[in-house]
Amino acid sequence: MALKIRLQRQGRIHHPSYKVVVAESSDRRDGKYVEKIGVYEPQAKGNSQELSINLERATYWMSVGAKATDTVSQLIRQAKASA
Repeated sequence: MALKIRLQRQGRIHHPSYKVVVAESSDRRDGKYVEKIGVYEPQAKGNSQELSINLERATYWMSVGAKATDTVSQLIRQAKASA
């Protein structure tokens, strides 16, 4: 069971929003997941928050062997810098 921390796409056409999830690498991109650890909205407007990641859970999952994708690694670094 190889776990990955990756983005799961949601939203409308041309207005994406993403869940940051821990999922098995063999599962589909938008399929089932083990745990939701955050939200990323690249087109956030107004008072809505663009990035929200539970850093404690992300650190836990990486400590037990989950690999973050390149994009999620960058988002985690961004979340740590703003925290």
